[in-house]
Amino acid sequence: MNLPDVLSLARSLMEEADVGDWDLAFDRARRRAGQTDHARRRITLSRHLMSLYDEAQVRETVLHEIAHARVGPRHGHDAVWATEATRLGATGRRLIDAQAPRLRGRWVGRCPAGHEVDRMRRPASPVSCSRCAPRFSLEHLLAWSLDGEPVPHERISERYSRLLRQAHIHPPDDPAGSSRTLSS
Repeated sequence: MNLPDVLSLARSLMEEADVGDWDLAFDRARRRAGQTDHARRRITLSRHLMSLYDEAQVRETVLHEIAHARVGPRHGHDAVWATEATRLGATGRRLIDAQAPRLRGRWVGRCPAGHEVDRMRRPASPVSCSRCAPRFSLEHLLAWSLDGEPVPHERISERYSRLLRQAHIHPPDDPAGSSRTLSS
């Protein structure tokens, strides 16, 4: 949806829901579609995602945020919030539909079996494939690329390299304590 139309729709819905006195703006978020800031009485929408969404997806996002504004900061996505969201005409679900457009992260990790994950930020710790192994596994370590160019593990960061060296020396073998990432 084009951004001026997003603002017009959002402002109209906010007026109808008696939160027209709240500020409305776009932000640079790339994963979350919207955010409600109770302290500033402000709703922000992702400029990037709103431009990819159709009118129904924009409406769902705006109504979701309006419900947060109306019920207050202590409700999160609880039953009180869900009831208000559905009363306003939203689905009352925490997340937008999985089929909604999304932005691919600049960092893409690929496991030896070809499964991929993407991230907006540089990986802080070595990560293994969650589809191939329930816990961290060097055998299923993700190889990373940035904007399509492979990045050797030792060039990701000093911390990443150190943690990976430690994993090679002392592989995680405690099933209760290991996860899919390493950290120090």
